[in-house]
Amino acid sequence: MDAVYVLKDVRKVYDSRCVLDVAHLEVRRGEILAVVGPSGAGKSTLLRLLNFLEPPDGGTLIFQGHQIGQEPVPLHLRRQVTTVFQRPVLLSASVARNVAYGLRLRGMRDGRREVRQVLERMGLADLARAPARSLSGGEAQRVALARALILRPAALLLDEPTANLDPYNVGLIEETVRGMNREEGTTVVLVTHNIFQARRMAHRVVLLLGGRVVEEADAHAFFEAPRDPRTAAFVRGEMVY
Repeated sequence: MDAVYVLKDVRKVYDSRCVLDVAHLEVRRGEILAVVGPSGAGKSTLLRLLNFLEPPDGGTLIFQGHQIGQEPVPLHLRRQVTTVFQRPVLLSASVARNVAYGLRLRGMRDGRREVRQVLERMGLADLARAPARSLSGGEAQRVALARALILRPAALLLDEPTANLDPYNVGLIEETVRGMNREEGTTVVLVTHNIFQARRMAHRVVLLLGGRVVEEADAHAFFEAPRDPRTAAFVRGEMVY
């Protein structure tokens, strides 16, 4: 299986402090990779590199065969990656216009059919004309996910996408992501502190501690037979540093 992302000796430094130091990591095409770890482990920093918000300060980051450096990432590569953050920022417009926003930026003037389909999939069809900023937290997060999925990205990056949501919205979002991965082969990187969510969704799991990869394994092996004692402690719900 080929890789969408390859990281080799990738480092990120803030104020002379190295917050990410990844010797080697691959994100395989068509997989759901969960990145877990406690707060401050470097998960969000890793995601910022993967979505090109920041460049690495050292090492090699490759996306779709292209090396990513300090220079601006070409638009055709940026458009292959979409991120859903924990706290979505929605436009002051209707739900449907929010979902169609990315299509309009890409020159698609009439995306009504695509918008309708993704809204139905996310259980939002009845809210298409509602002001997006009037929605509940769970509904707003589903709009953010719909806005990402309609673009059919090669890589979908999720940053704690269901934190603080009720079980109904958690289940709907998880099933939608699994469905897109299964049906369209969308590569997903899920950053989460929720080991139960990682167990439900991921094909492979990576544990980050102190900005370093402690363990990387298929989900079953990660949870049932971890090699590193720190991984075993994390899976048991203990605090690890």
